[in-house]
Amino acid sequence: MLKEIQLRITLKEEGQPDILVLKSAIKLDIDRKDITGVKVLRKSIDARKPKIILNYKLTVYIKEPVPENSAYTFEYKDVSKAKPIHIIGFGPAGMYAALRCIELGFKPIVLERGKNVQDRRRDLKAINQDHFVNEDSNYCFGEGGAGTYSDGKLYTRSLKRGDVRRIFENLVYHGATDQILVDAHPHIGTNKLPKVVQNIRETILKYGGEIHFETRVTDFILKDNKIKGIQLKNGKELPVENVILATGHSARDIFYLLNKKDIAIEAKSFAMGVRVEHPQHIIDSIQYHCSGKRHELLPAASYGLVQQVKDRGVYSFCMCPGGFIVPAATANGEVVVNGMSPSKRNNLYANSGIVVEINVDTDLPKYEKFGALKGLEYQKNLERLAFTSGGRSQVAPAQRLTDFVEGRLSPELNDTSYQPGLKSAPLHSLLPKFIGGRLRKGFEAFGRKMKGYYTEEANIVGVESRTSSPVSIPRNEQLQHPQISNLYPCGEGGGYAGGIVSAAMDGERCAEAAIGAL
Repeated sequence: MLKEIQLRITLKEEGQPDILVLKSAIKLDIDRKDITGVKVLRKSIDARKPKIILNYKLTVYIKEPVPENSAYTFEYKDVSKAKPIHIIGFGPAGMYAALRCIELGFKPIVLERGKNVQDRRRDLKAINQDHFVNEDSNYCFGEGGAGTYSDGKLYTRSLKRGDVRRIFENLVYHGATDQILVDAHPHIGTNKLPKVVQNIRETILKYGGEIHFETRVTDFILKDNKIKGIQLKNGKELPVENVILATGHSARDIFYLLNKKDIAIEAKSFAMGVRVEHPQHIIDSIQYHCSGKRHELLPAASYGLVQQVKDRGVYSFCMCPGGFIVPAATANGEVVVNGMSPSKRNNLYANSGIVVEINVDTDLPKYEKFGALKGLEYQKNLERLAFTSGGRSQVAPAQRLTDFVEGRLSPELNDTSYQPGLKSAPLHSLLPKFIGGRLRKGFEAFGRKMKGYYTEEANIVGVESRTSSPVSIPRNEQLQHPQISNLYPCGEGGGYAGGIVSAAMDGERCAEAAIGAL
């Protein structure tokens, strides 16, 4: 027999919470000696009131053993001689498309423009220290995609798009901590994700799949509304049957290629803005109502903020507690910033994107001449502006938060986690009024919502421009492109995902659709 219960623990000012309240919390008319085990199903923190509550959802096992194995199994088959499915891109969508192919008995052949996780590190070092961007190997491109060197946030609202638990269980199967199965806002951490990604690669290769790194797709050979072949940068041409396109939100060359080949793409609304960085202790003090060091059982505090300003949402995006800001450019001549955190979230700073919604149908009249690529071109122009105002390197333009809102240049900047460095710049006047004006009003509102958030101890850093793809690639109910019947647009690059988990689920769905068509 088992019983599912809720347990609420109030943190005390001193000492540990009394876990032995379990018996009284269960309120079961049984002897405690009959309790054979307890398993945590879910845990969360309620810090809305001065008394902070730890919420646990538990399964209590009574006179029966606690099961040791997961209810999920992953049965991979030898597909070395099976029919192939070609997958372009090896981010979360591409990885999980490949794994699903193997489960269903088909051979994934993955083409990834970037390098494996180990070799990517040298190129990340080059961006941070030498300010040189390898256009095929950076924070966005390479094994695992943009998700590999990221916070590894797994929280998703895409509960109807697939089996979220299955993705979590598979990540644990490949080496992620099982804490992601119970945390309300799970994450893996930038220091642990590379090993998980490597394990996924080894599974694919072990069962007969192929992964080709430093293999950039440059052209599609079309015939009778199908892709008959894929042209590679090295001059080779590969014959194909079905193609899953999972190249991510920053593969601009793919969007240009599709547009050039008259393969339908569409401009898509997205968001752009800046990244704000506070000392972590400020966010802790606001969220946990404490003046000193946070309680040892509490993680680095996070936040989520949203405000409507002139009919557009201004909101926090990819909040990274105890994290650092990184250069996420994919080409020289542009500056893009993103954030990430290690698994312990123990860095001195908290950072978050603060971005403004952009409606490509109404907000970019000067860019109409670019058609489906108008959002992409607007995005590029803002990134070039950041490059120029930062000093024409990966040094990023920055301003103290209070100076940005009040419209004055910062004579000095606060310390930062951003390795390439910051340069004081008048972002309040450099950013387009459409974005900058709304951001200023948004920060004022956030300061009212979180007392202490609006402070001169915070920097804003530009620009946060890769929140999602500014282009979508249409597909029908069978997940096929409406013109090219054997092309399956997938994941964030197609406009069908917004994070690691939703991209992974979409990769599985596209694999199933591509195999079903065969």
